[in-house]
Order: sequence, then C-alpha cells, then structure tokens
Amino acid sequence: MTGVPASAAGGPAGARGAASAAGASGAKGAAGVPGATTAKNAAGGTSGGQSVGDGASGAQGSQGGAFAGQDGTRQVRGGKLGAAAVNQASVWNVANLLTMLRLVLVPGFVALMLADGGYDPAWRAWAWAAFAVAMITDIFDGHLARTYNLVTDFGKIADPIADKAIMGAALICLSWLGDLPWWVTGVILGRELGITLLRFVVIRYGVIPASRGGKLKTLTQGVAVGMYVLALTGPLATLRFWVMGVAIVLTVVTGLDYVRQAIVLRRQGIAERKAAAEEAER
Repeated sequence: MTGVPASAAGGPAGARGAASAAGASGAKGAAGVPGATTAKNAAGGTSGGQSVGDGASGAQGSQGGAFAGQDGTRQVRGGKLGAAAVNQASVWNVANLLTMLRLVLVPGFVALMLADGGYDPAWRAWAWAAFAVAMITDIFDGHLARTYNLVTDFGKIADPIADKAIMGAALICLSWLGDLPWWVTGVILGRELGITLLRFVVIRYGVIPASRGGKLKTLTQGVAVGMYVLALTGPLATLRFWVMGVAIVLTVVTGLDYVRQAIVLRRQGIAERKAAAEEAER
C-alpha cells in the first residue's frame, strides 16, 4: 500500500481525495513536474512506487507530485546507482575518472615499455598489462557515460585524446624499438587523426556515427598492438603479423568509409540549408 496516497485510503472520501490528487498532480505535471505518473497511481490505487523502482516513491508522489525522487531527479536505468550517478554528472564522475586513468597510464606505459632497453620480457609484460587496462577502461567509460547520463564536455574532449594517446604511444614505441615498421604506425595514426579532424569539419552538418567496422577495427588494433607489446616468439609471433595485417586493412577501409559518409553528410546539410533559405524567402 505504499503507492496509495493517504487521501485514497477510505471510501468516497478516498475517491474524492484521489481525484483531487490527480487534478493537482496533473497541474504540477504541466508546470514541469512529472505529475502524470502520480495521477495515474493515485487514481488506480496501486503501488505506484514500482514505476520508479523505489517502494516509497508512491507516497512521495501523492504529497509532492515528484515520482522521480525527493530532489526531483529523473529516474534512470540502474536504480539507486543510476540516480546517484546522475546526481554526480560533473567532471568528477566515474566515467571521466576512468578517462583520466587512461591519460595517466600513457607515460607509465612508455616508461615500462622502454625500461632496460625495451627488450626485457618482464618489463614488456608489465607494459602490456598497462596497455590492456587502458583499452578495457576505454570500453567501460563510454558505456557508463551513455547508460547513466554522465556525458560531459570534458569527457567529449578527453576521451578521444586518451584513446589516441595510448595507441599512439604504443605504436611509436614499437617502431622506435624496431618491432614494427614505421609505415604501419604512420598509416594507423594518420587515419585516426585524419578522421578526428574530419568529424570536426562536418560537425556543423551532423555527426558521423561509429560504425560496426570502426568498432571491429578498434578491437583488432588493440589485439594486434597488444601482441606486439608482448615479447612473443615462434607461432605467436607469426600470428601477430597476420592480426596486424587485418588491422591495417580495416583501418584503411573504415577510414575511406568515414570519408564517404562525411561527403554525403555535407551534401545533405548544404541541400537542407539551401531549401530552408528558399522556404524562408517565400
């Protein structure tokens, strides 16, 4: 009975109270408070708290018309954890902290990679661990930001920088040590920087969405570079050569696809602006 307003507890008076609560909450909902849910729960006499995920929310709704919580915070997936995350949607949220961790790992990775001349298997293993943590946090920070509405301006800027920084550091170190040809590093980094600049150029016309090919490219690059960071020998050393070959092919193909999407997006944007200008002149 936690979702039933106190005014709906007794007979006709309860019915009148429910109607009153529905009308009042409806007015509040029009003013920006989610009262429509309150009215529905008050009129139906059911446990309204389930719509929020908190059994006490029904009573809160009948008193203040705020089914989204005492502080007016909207409900998100994840219950109390989600609500807490939304309340902390500032620079110091968990998604941004993971991004900062990746940025901090970059100099640490370079130091481990080049320790003792850069050819000690033990140091290379530690460098691989740092690289793996950076790549894994890249997956989780984006997921958390989208799921719990933790997207911030800092994250939009820092996240791609952290991605490019750890990958670029690994590629440059490998080429510096002679483990990977410089042209491979040039192709991958050139593509990444070029597509990033291209996104900024066409952002006035729209956003180029991440494709499945781009995600597969990122995964393949991470696996290939990680295998090169480890001091592998024998069949595994041969395998990493072919994995890197697949990563290079995906890098080039997806890069060309992004260029095509940018051209189409720009043409559509120009056409829409022209049509809007002509419509305004009529």
